[in-house]
Amino acid sequence: MSVPAAFLIVITIWSTTPLGIQWSGVTVGYEFGVAARMLIGLIVLLITTKLWHKPLPFDRHAIRVYAAGGLSMFVAMTLAYASAQHIPSGWISVIFGLSPLLTSLFAVILLPESQFSAGKLTGMLLGLAGLAVVFAESFQLESAAWYGVVGIVVAAASQSFGAVLLKKLRPSLPAISVTTGSLLLAMPLFWLNSLLHGLPTAVPAKTLLSIIYLALMGTAIGFPLYFYLLQNISAQRVALITLITPVSALLLGARLNGEVIGARVWLGTALILAGLAIYEYGKYLPFRKTWRRWKQPPL
Repeated sequence: MSVPAAFLIVITIWSTTPLGIQWSGVTVGYEFGVAARMLIGLIVLLITTKLWHKPLPFDRHAIRVYAAGGLSMFVAMTLAYASAQHIPSGWISVIFGLSPLLTSLFAVILLPESQFSAGKLTGMLLGLAGLAVVFAESFQLESAAWYGVVGIVVAAASQSFGAVLLKKLRPSLPAISVTTGSLLLAMPLFWLNSLLHGLPTAVPAKTLLSIIYLALMGTAIGFPLYFYLLQNISAQRVALITLITPVSALLLGARLNGEVIGARVWLGTALILAGLAIYEYGKYLPFRKTWRRWKQPPL
């Protein structure tokens, strides 16, 4: 598959994922929703890797790759599902829009060849200003809404850190193998979390369909394409998918879930997207100074 095609598919999946996350936790608990999604997705991936004769090694390097992908996946998905219970679905994608900025920060720390320019710093500051505006809006909702905002920020940071760590490990495995191995490692954690909170006695049809959709599109297709993009282009450019998905996710939430989009949310979204645009195109602006890794010399 071509990189542009993978980009378009991932954009579509990421635009619909926040609403699916919120619907898949209705009445059954978010813990079961995410665990069931990951289990169905893993079964599909295991079948696919078998039919396509894709390798699934468990040597030392492969396990390190799976650990990086699986642990960041568990933290990011669990926090995203938990936070979705307290904030409108569209906010998830808006806050995840910070991923390129977080990815850039982690890349400067972990990847020696990465640089941090004045333009990127300006973009990060704008993004943080947008987050502050959305955070302020959360106080107008239920008292626990700000917990949701903080949870999504940490989830985005976990995903960004995992993306850069995978880039640093330079896996030679196919993207679908990385996804499958990461899920195999993370699956016990997802189900342990679900069992600790109790299993549902019944699953409504809307919830079940949301879980299946996320399992097939978000996990079995979305994650391999995500890792495929990571292997073929820079982690920062992969994260730029979030330049589009915040607006589309907000509109879908308003249309399909009756979510009210306040002026502060639009302002915060605009600031975050402006920050991302400056991050990407700052090289065309009159910024000159560039910092390499933020690291002090040893004393």
